[in-house]
Amino acid sequence: MNKSDLISEVAKVVRTKKEAQAAVDCVLEAITKTLKKNGKVMLVGFGTFKVTKRKARKGRNPQTGEEIKITAWNVPRFSPGKKLGDIVA
Repeated sequence: MNKSDLISEVAKVVRTKKEAQAAVDCVLEAITKTLKKNGKVMLVGFGTFKVTKRKARKGRNPQTGEEIKITAWNVPRFSPGKKLGDIVA
């Protein structure tokens, strides 16, 4: 399922596809803004979106084999909730 498929599914519940797109965009924007502030979005039964920090490490340039330093960075993560996990399993 892609974003337009999701909008089509939401449009079955709301009045128009335009309203459905606005609703989906609003939810995605709210999650993005919260994660940008290193926040956490918990949707009970569905799952949790959060940001984790990856440590700096050493890597290798695949073309030259030269060792390089990879800096630390933040990565978004999703942990499924129990209800979602039970449904999928």
